[in-house]
Amino acid sequence: MAFQEKLAEFEKRNVAVVGCSVDSEFSHWAWLQTDKNNGGIKGVTYPIVADLSKTIAENFGVLAGEYDFDEDGNSTFAGAPVAYRGLFLIDKKGMVRHAVINDLPLGRSVDEALRMVDALQHFEEYGEVCPANWKEGDDAMKATQEGVADYLSSH
Repeated sequence: MAFQEKLAEFEKRNVAVVGCSVDSEFSHWAWLQTDKNNGGIKGVTYPIVADLSKTIAENFGVLAGEYDFDEDGNSTFAGAPVAYRGLFLIDKKGMVRHAVINDLPLGRSVDEALRMVDALQHFEEYGEVCPANWKEGDDAMKATQEGVADYLSSH
């Protein structure tokens, strides 16, 4: 819901917000029909991906457990088959540029996500490095063109 409340800020920055959970599309549909005060997410308009196989969660390192095989070669799962709260900023080339993974009781900061989008876009436009606590309008640090070019070509 917090991302929905600031969705216009992401869209203004030409950023797509996509949710993902290890629940089914049927669960998502039910949440979308349920008011917030009843535990739902009614009013959310950005896409939500159903990762019922938990493949996305596993690939992004947010699955609270892991798959393994027993001595007979059968697939097993150790841990809880739920996903931690992850947030990933993925650039235009598909590279993860920022990742935050919180334990289940800890929420994410939408304002921090926006700040990181601003920092990435500032770097992409000006080639300047954004220091700690940088926010739009603050001075950034000049980077040498060679250093930036080397960094970009290696990623």
